[in-house]
Amino acid sequence: MELTEIDDDIEAFLVESYENLNQIERDIIDLEKASVHKEALARTYRSLHTLKGNCGFLPFPKLESIAHAGENLLSCLRDRQLVITPQIISALLQTVDSIRQILSQIATTKQEGDRDYSVLITILNQLQSQGENTQAATTDEFIDLNSEFSPVSNLTASPHIRVNVNLLDQVINLVGEVVLARNQLIGFSTKFKDNNFAATCQHLSVITSQLQEKVMKTRLQSISTIWQKFPRVTRDLATASGKQVQIEMEGADTELDKSIIEAIKDPLTHLVRNCIDHGIELPAERVAAGKPTLGRLFLKAVHESGKVNIEIGDDGRGLDLEQLKKRSQQLGLVSAAQAAAMSDFEAINLIFLPGFSTAPQVTHLSGRGVGMDIVKSNIEKINGTIEIDSQQGQGTTFKIKIPLTLAIIPALIVTSGGDRYAIPQANLQELVRLEAQAQNTIEMFYDVPVYRLRGNLVPLVYLNQVLQHQNSVTDLEILSLVIVQVDNYRFGLVVDTIEDIQDIVVKPLGKQLKALSLFAGATILGDGTVGLIIDVGGLGNVSGITAKQKQQLLSENTTNNQEQTSDRQTILLFAGPENAPMGIPLAIAFRLENILSSAVEKVGNQYFVQSYSRVLPLIELDKVFSHNHQHYLDDQVAQTLQIIIVSPNSELSVGLIVNRILDIVEEPLTIKGVASRPGIAFCAVIRGQITEILDIEAVIRIANPHLLQLTTHG
Repeated sequence: MELTEIDDDIEAFLVESYENLNQIERDIIDLEKASVHKEALARTYRSLHTLKGNCGFLPFPKLESIAHAGENLLSCLRDRQLVITPQIISALLQTVDSIRQILSQIATTKQEGDRDYSVLITILNQLQSQGENTQAATTDEFIDLNSEFSPVSNLTASPHIRVNVNLLDQVINLVGEVVLARNQLIGFSTKFKDNNFAATCQHLSVITSQLQEKVMKTRLQSISTIWQKFPRVTRDLATASGKQVQIEMEGADTELDKSIIEAIKDPLTHLVRNCIDHGIELPAERVAAGKPTLGRLFLKAVHESGKVNIEIGDDGRGLDLEQLKKRSQQLGLVSAAQAAAMSDFEAINLIFLPGFSTAPQVTHLSGRGVGMDIVKSNIEKINGTIEIDSQQGQGTTFKIKIPLTLAIIPALIVTSGGDRYAIPQANLQELVRLEAQAQNTIEMFYDVPVYRLRGNLVPLVYLNQVLQHQNSVTDLEILSLVIVQVDNYRFGLVVDTIEDIQDIVVKPLGKQLKALSLFAGATILGDGTVGLIIDVGGLGNVSGITAKQKQQLLSENTTNNQEQTSDRQTILLFAGPENAPMGIPLAIAFRLENILSSAVEKVGNQYFVQSYSRVLPLIELDKVFSHNHQHYLDDQVAQTLQIIIVSPNSELSVGLIVNRILDIVEEPLTIKGVASRPGIAFCAVIRGQITEILDIEAVIRIANPHLLQLTTHG
């Protein structure tokens, strides 16, 4: 069996063991040259002790026994109970060779093998207890043990190597430059009618996308690198506070970029401490509340829509909103009048105010004075968000959304005042085009211009006013709105024009511009010009969308939408086969695009199109639902196709070819009928019409079941 087929735990064990073993071997050889070397002895002992401990978890008892015998001998040397001799050095080197042999067997079969190492263990034990009296036996037995094994043969058994992070960052930066060059070439290819040049650009685009994907994966680490220390942290904190806590972890194999892992390590640790210190009650208090004495601390992580969702929560006492208001007044953070007028939403978010703490004094449990404002700030620095869901007496859950990586991201390119800006797709909700007549519906609410979008008030921010552009070319006949969301609120950004979504390489701003909260970085666009990346949260603050105005607008929206609020979903409507109304939840729609049929390529029985950083399989809904219909992709006439890129899971994206996009609506998704045919989840009445809601995975299964199999076995 290949090493790649071994489960993750064994693979990680092998990688670490080979590293430790190579260091042990070097240290043992150095011991013989320099007699007793205290640091080398201590390092060798620790490494062998670690290897022995790891064996017990998997378990590998034979390997554990050899490591244990070697560890005991090293302990005697370290404690000066024995003097280093050539025989002892030989026995230790033979121990290394035998361990390496077993590791090789594990890498091949996941088993230790049936070879007997009892003689070696006996020798190690005799050396430990008898010193130099075992010289003869040692020399004789080593000849027998090495008749079949060469230690050199397995020095390269592990397919992993250590790479300096700085070197890896340089490689990623170079790949970013290749992506930029690719974007420029694609832009040039549209200006020329040379088919060979266009084909070469397409080929380069595919290779660049694959290179980008593979290189970015070298930076990915599982979140378990952080979570693996939480069981010990939980035990120590629970013991120190006299509480009983059980930790549950789900999604520990979820991967993020190394820079993200480093950035969230401290915030997540603080939240875990917070749940144990402030959330979970003492056993007597839990019993009085009708709860089991064992408190529950849970951590969850999952990929969703290009982000990672993390939840950290407990089943403890929850947040006492009145106590939060009272404490904030004691600390001078809010006035009595402000506290009295607060909503529950505002009261919960008091814990994010700088200087807020419910602890009467700083202890080693309360985080050494590090407040939740620092947690929120650190998460926002990596374009993440944090929300709190708390029920008094039931518990508190912290919900965090963070990007997978910060290096290369999809972004919408817009213009204002003749310059182009990038808005991260993670903040985008939808695009709205207002004709002159519709602009009359813009009204003022608490000195903020707002637009009623499907019954909800959306505050507007004019980018040209924030940037103080004097030469804005906004067409008064058409107003382009980019609806963006940050934290718990959204607003509409008014721009001159909306271009397209591109994969951009994020470049940090120089020291002189670091203080500008309006921008999160810069990028080089396809034509070689520099575009600034808008920090949506910073833009909301700079533009005057204050916390009070956010809450007033939120309250107004809540008042207007009390009916069936929890049942409402945002649905993307489109015309399907024979112009039948169909829809899908907007949450799984990644992008809307128009493509030329000439850009579609056929491989076997599957059609593909190259779309930015991926090769996208296409599914024609007419072929799925109307088998006798004339299909677009079979037609040789050049035409523009409308596609919806959907991602039913984190590993698969496909393009659905539809007749035309109709609208985006927010309505209660009430089931009005069962599925009428395969590929349909159910029917709903939307805007007075019976609308078929697609079951995306079923549609893919009908069109090409191999696509789903690739995500399962790939």
